[in-house]
Amino acid sequence: MNKTTWGAIATWRMAHDGVKQASQMLQANSSAGDAVEALIKTVEAYPYYKSVGYGGLPNENGVVEMDAAFMNGDTLAQGAVAGIHNVFHAVSVARALSHEHYNSFLVGEGATQYAQLNGFEMRNMLTDRAKQRWEKRRQEIADTKVKPYDGHDTVGAITLAPSGSMAAATSTSGLFMKRPGRVGDSPLSGSGFYVDSDVGGAAATGLGEDIMKGCLSYDIVRRMGEGRTPQQACDEAVYPFIEKLKRRYGKAGEFSLIALDRQGNWGVATNVEFTFSVATASQEPAILIAHPGPNQTTNIAPITQAWLDAYEKRIKAPIE
Repeated sequence: MNKTTWGAIATWRMAHDGVKQASQMLQANSSAGDAVEALIKTVEAYPYYKSVGYGGLPNENGVVEMDAAFMNGDTLAQGAVAGIHNVFHAVSVARALSHEHYNSFLVGEGATQYAQLNGFEMRNMLTDRAKQRWEKRRQEIADTKVKPYDGHDTVGAITLAPSGSMAAATSTSGLFMKRPGRVGDSPLSGSGFYVDSDVGGAAATGLGEDIMKGCLSYDIVRRMGEGRTPQQACDEAVYPFIEKLKRRYGKAGEFSLIALDRQGNWGVATNVEFTFSVATASQEPAILIAHPGPNQTTNIAPITQAWLDAYEKRIKAPIE
């Protein structure tokens, strides 16, 4: 492998600052694991991203329950947490658990106790802004019987270090107004994420209950291992499965997946408007936007300044 090869890709515009940080770290020969953890932590710490970490939207009882995962592409070691409470960086807990041969996936009270006992930063993750959103939605549901579930954007990322090592990680507060204890695809190996340094990695965002029906992250990595480019692997895994799900289950939720291979090539597939951030040795950090294209392909274009301006205004708008 060319030792100057490196890369980072992550879901949604919210990951862009993290991708920029990861790209700087990778160019300074940081490990893939350190870079992907730093990327995810940047998103977890920002209170205006309402689907991840601090300021994430709560369950139907007003409690922020978070899911996160970490995977080392060299060793295939994985760690994950689900339904963890009051932990500032769930991804860091997941990474710590990846060092455990046993007990590497903890949930609920067990995950929270592990974080407390091992010195991770604890914090009330329900911000005033998120609580306002929860109170507003609870009233809307009572008044008009609207669908409660709105907002389930996971930050998922894959990194490639100049050494050839790769890592993947995810973090989310899950479905807004979910039932207590609900877990989506994000911490589930092969569904929300998968990475193998000999091949590449993939990560997912969208409706976890439907994404997990296809184990799509693993399927994308498997296809890359058979010689597909990341874009071919994404297209071939995602779009036929969405059609299968519609045919056999009757419907399909939102699906967006990203992939990165060991040469630094990347790919994306989605059935909605989907933004993502990517940086490689040959590409400056950029926010791109993807849409489903014709014949089970993906259209990808640069984001516009108007879109960015509208986004910033929307995420910081007062709760009325």
